Amino acid sequence: MASLGVNPSRTPQGPGPGAASSGFSSPAPVAGPREAEEEEVEEEEELAEIHLCVLWNSGYMGVAYYDTSDSTIHFMPDAPDHESLKLLQRVLDEINPQSVVTSAKQDENMTRFLGKLASQEHRQPKRPEIVFLPSVDFGLEISKQRLLSGNYSFIPDSMTATEKILFLSSIIPFDCLLTVRALGGLLKFLGRRRIGVELEDYNVSVPILGFKKFMLTHLVNIDQDTYSVLQIFKSESHPSAYKVASGLKEGLSLFGILNRCRCKRGEKLLRLWFTRPTHDLGELNSRLDVIQFFLLPQNLDMAQMLHRLLGHIKNVPLILKRMKLSHTKVSDWQVLYKTVYGALGLRDACRSLPQSIQLFRDIAQEFSDDLHHIASLIGKVVDFEGSLAENRFTVLPNIDPEIDEKKRRLMGLPSFLTEVARKELENLDSRIPSCSVIYIPLIGFLLSIPRLPFMVEASDFEINGLDFMFLSEEKLHYRSARTKELDALLGDLHCEIRDQETLLMYQLQCQVLARAAVLTQVLDLASRLDVLLALASAARDYGYSRPRYSPQVLGVRIQNGRHPLMELCARTFVPNSTECGGDKGRVKVITGPNSSGKSIYLKQVGLITFMALVGSFVPAEEAEIGAVDAIFTRIHSCESISLGLSTFMIDLNQQVAKAVNNATAQSLVLIDEFGKGTNTVDGLALLAAVLRHWLARGPTCPHIFVATNFLSLVQLQLLPQGPLVQYLTMETCEDGNDLVFFYQVCEGVAKASHASHTAAQAGLPDKLVARGKEVSDLIRSGKPIKPVKDLLKKNQMENCQTLVDKFMKLDLEDPNLDLNIFMSQEVLPAATSIL
Repeated sequence: MASLGVNPSRTPQGPGPGAASSGFSSPAPVAGPREAEEEEVEEEEELAEIHLCVLWNSGYMGVAYYDTSDSTIHFMPDAPDHESLKLLQRVLDEINPQSVVTSAKQDENMTRFLGKLASQEHRQPKRPEIVFLPSVDFGLEISKQRLLSGNYSFIPDSMTATEKILFLSSIIPFDCLLTVRALGGLLKFLGRRRIGVELEDYNVSVPILGFKKFMLTHLVNIDQDTYSVLQIFKSESHPSAYKVASGLKEGLSLFGILNRCRCKRGEKLLRLWFTRPTHDLGELNSRLDVIQFFLLPQNLDMAQMLHRLLGHIKNVPLILKRMKLSHTKVSDWQVLYKTVYGALGLRDACRSLPQSIQLFRDIAQEFSDDLHHIASLIGKVVDFEGSLAENRFTVLPNIDPEIDEKKRRLMGLPSFLTEVARKELENLDSRIPSCSVIYIPLIGFLLSIPRLPFMVEASDFEINGLDFMFLSEEKLHYRSARTKELDALLGDLHCEIRDQETLLMYQLQCQVLARAAVLTQVLDLASRLDVLLALASAARDYGYSRPRYSPQVLGVRIQNGRHPLMELCARTFVPNSTECGGDKGRVKVITGPNSSGKSIYLKQVGLITFMALVGSFVPAEEAEIGAVDAIFTRIHSCESISLGLSTFMIDLNQQVAKAVNNATAQSLVLIDEFGKGTNTVDGLALLAAVLRHWLARGPTCPHIFVATNFLSLVQLQLLPQGPLVQYLTMETCEDGNDLVFFYQVCEGVAKASHASHTAAQAGLPDKLVARGKEVSDLIRSGKPIKPVKDLLKKNQMENCQTLVDKFMKLDLEDPNLDLNIFMSQEVLPAATSIL
């Protein structure tokens, strides 16, 4: 508000206190550019909701899901699935949907699967909501109609209906009938629930910024237990509950040490790669080519420059979603402007890099001139400083002459209103010392005078020639003939400027949304580059090497491999080699003392294989990875009261049973201390039975690494002799009473578990350790175990003998014998003295 006044000497003065409450006063403090970006980053942390729709019929499955984080629908073309729906289970494990939508008319197998899913109370992070829609909502023709009539921001309004059908046909596989029906059902569910637009007007539709295809072929099967025990992911509670929406942070894990991504989308893609390890050699080698390029010393500066540019790539889908809903913030324009210019910088840099590498060629070609058009439009139209100052969208000068003229009028109001106030004061009662003419948006121009002492009642506010409006902060506001003339002459300038600038913003939004496809492509390729730069940085710092792939070879060969996490925690780490392939040594039985490194060796083999299957360099001098289709583990028991199962039952049901039922000749199986959760003999027998089951398969036996302290497995020759079995041990040396660990794997069998040495290192008293070793030696030699005299109570043996004598003298044929009296008076006191 512009406000002017006249002082008691009847000369003009500055704004009065009443004017400060109006809209044309000094702008309120607003967030600066850095704070605005931080606000945008915080919004990226919001937990995404995923809603999945699935149909299964005659052995084929169609899946589609909507991700609120990028307002995109992902679909999987019709894919064959077993009656047990293993593929669907893999999809659910990967994306953790908020809800699962399907038809009320379902096959028995799907009904059984969904019933089991709904009963999994222990499912993490939580079990999804099962939603059944009428089967008519999944009709083929009505689903096609929903897809073709949808309001999609990525389709230009200039397209005709025929062009729109052709465009959508190039994206959506309309020949995959189950997928089309699943997409139609998903659109019906989104429209009914109004996901993301619950509080908007009913004519505002759910924003859909694109359709993306995803495939689960060529994937390596890894279950959640394996991800946990290998520490590929490890979530920990965040020290600040308000820092992130989930309240969790990544702990010490493989993902944690490799995640050096600059943008959130890059981090999300890296996590996706980790959940989708693949044996697609073309994809793996394309990733490794980029990493190898950035590891060359002469390319270090280029890698650092690209890394800096990636810091400007922000959450574009979130901005596009807000544009679609007309919720665009001031900071969104600045973030989008920086993102586009960062993308142009990436394009120019990649054009100077070898075009033989697919990623560089894609960025150079796909980052089209539409980016220049978007950047030019935003740069020429948006007044960033003015927008931040007024906390609303404002345009630069020379964009619209009419807006410029109105702004000039608005800027010239103070001096003009000073003159108007002087003339108004001349016509007022001489008792009125001062006045001001103020402008309030939506109300107009008003004459403001101070409240005088004699103005007590409302009737005292009446002044001839003036229309009283309201009283505010001891200021009386009136309309006069001049203020009405100003209203007619100048109008509501402030609101008119806002309306016109809002119209320009809407036009600019339409221009950006029409080019949403190139912005989505920018984000996808920039995220891929971000991930590969992060993997290259980790490979450089940790000394990783490029793995080789030999699909015609079964198994893995690792030379001087290292555990990627343990080598960062230990002062020294001893590398070990691994070789399993062909028809020799498919089952490796590893024995050795406790704490000698057996478990670390098993995890090391699994992690190096996993890293190679996501396209990363690996911690080894050399690594050759053959055809691997799955990694199964039984290393730690995932105990949980909510499961209602014992530790040993979990070992069998959730871990070993999966490996026995699903492992093929191309699978890698890691088993550590299986059988220790039950009786020693029973556990040993089950371990031997499981291994013999696999050995009986001959050349189709999986690649198995078994670490065990059951030395009887070897001593009793419970496994058949032959080339398929290889015995390994961890090298140690006894130095007097001390046991020295070399942490080196070698052929052979351990002679003892040396548990007493481990107990001593753990801090158990020497007497307990010595007694344990003594009992162990007696059991091994078959001799009776005698109690330790020092531990017996005084006269304990005599009391025991007395109690025995009383029982021996007892005459059971005595008719006067009362056993209750005998037990309470004779036996109980004697037994108490013994105990």
